[in-house]
Amino acid sequence: QVQLVESGGGLVQAGGSLRLSCAASGRTFSNNPMGWFRQAPGKKREFASAISWSGGSTFYADSVKGRFTISRDNAKGTVYLQMNSLKPEDTAVYYCAAASSVPDDYTMQYEYDYWGQGTQVTVSS
Repeated sequence: QVQLVESGGGLVQAGGSLRLSCAASGRTFSNNPMGWFRQAPGKKREFASAISWSGGSTFYADSVKGRFTISRDNAKGTVYLQMNSLKPEDTAVYYCAAASSVPDDYTMQYEYDYWGQGTQVTVSS
């Protein structure tokens, strides 16, 4: 079992930045590929970013590419999502997720076995 707790969400003006954190506990975190997904009001949850267990590979949705950066610190059991140049359309609940094995497709939600409770990000115009 892996327990995930997100933090760092909040209210920010357009153009601003936030850094989300996801602290993992339980089984060995360093073995888990990790992802960030988000769900805007009235919309389905969608992929935002993901990172391999080593941090050597990263993946981004086209909508966040160039603005968001995912990273991880396996010693601290934490994965981060640095979000810059935020836009109102980035407003969503952001969820951290962990996979038990290497995904065939890091962008697919069914590849992930453990989920956090989410953290709200609101970007005002």
